[in-house]
Amino acid sequence: MSPTLSTPEPKSESERDRVLSELRKDPGSKVKVAVCDIDGVLRGKYLHKSKVLSALESHARDAVRAVAGDFGLCNVVFGWDVADVCYDNGAFSGWHTGFPDAPAYLDLATFRHVPWDRNVPFFLGDLDCDVCPRTLLRHVLDRAATLGIVVKAGMEFEWFNFRETPASLAEKEHRAPRPLTPGMFGYSLLRMAQNSEYFNALFDELGAFGVPLEGLHTETGPGVTEAAILFDDALECADRAVLFKAGTKEIAARFGILPSFMAKWSSELPGTSGHI
Repeated sequence: MSPTLSTPEPKSESERDRVLSELRKDPGSKVKVAVCDIDGVLRGKYLHKSKVLSALESHARDAVRAVAGDFGLCNVVFGWDVADVCYDNGAFSGWHTGFPDAPAYLDLATFRHVPWDRNVPFFLGDLDCDVCPRTLLRHVLDRAATLGIVVKAGMEFEWFNFRETPASLAEKEHRAPRPLTPGMFGYSLLRMAQNSEYFNALFDELGAFGVPLEGLHTETGPGVTEAAILFDDALECADRAVLFKAGTKEIAARFGILPSFMAKWSSELPGTSGHI
């Protein structure tokens, strides 16, 4: 049985009201919602704004982590890999479960807009089960809080950028991807200038998305970039990490660039990693 999670205290009643008011006034008709799967990949969908508002408004005014009764995701999101291949011998998800929808929770504290997607409203959520990474982290942080410990952290990522699209890479059978820039040159202002639109979009649009970068520069390796995300409370840090990786890929696609966060895609080149 999962341990009981504490409900996050709202910053203030007016803060919760502000989020709901802003959502009501948004001119669009949809909201984007997502959860993090066990591989650190965002899985989500668009929902009609009225559906989200109805779910959020149906709960107590002091609830920040509101149950969205009509928002669910098939439990297979915690039962397959990044290629949608189901894991063997899974307990939470599998054919034996019938793949039902699992109810999700939206965290009002994660409310933001996606600047590169028509400024659509966005929420992160989690499922109340042990296999949900965000829920597991909240369990750990609750235990730390009982010991008087406040956990703060920051994340840093390195990744390769390729002049490819998913289609072009598939046509090449994922071999010999063309790097954004050739050769090795860390901290190169020249290489950043040669791709200034991309680098500026990453820094500015991720910041507007609530993922503020502390630093952004080229790293050793062809087409390799490194970014450090500003530190915060551990849950916010984890949210920023998964949003950073997803956001980077979405922004990069606009420039014909395909980022890869693989630890080591070539035995002949340096590896890349993520640091806490």
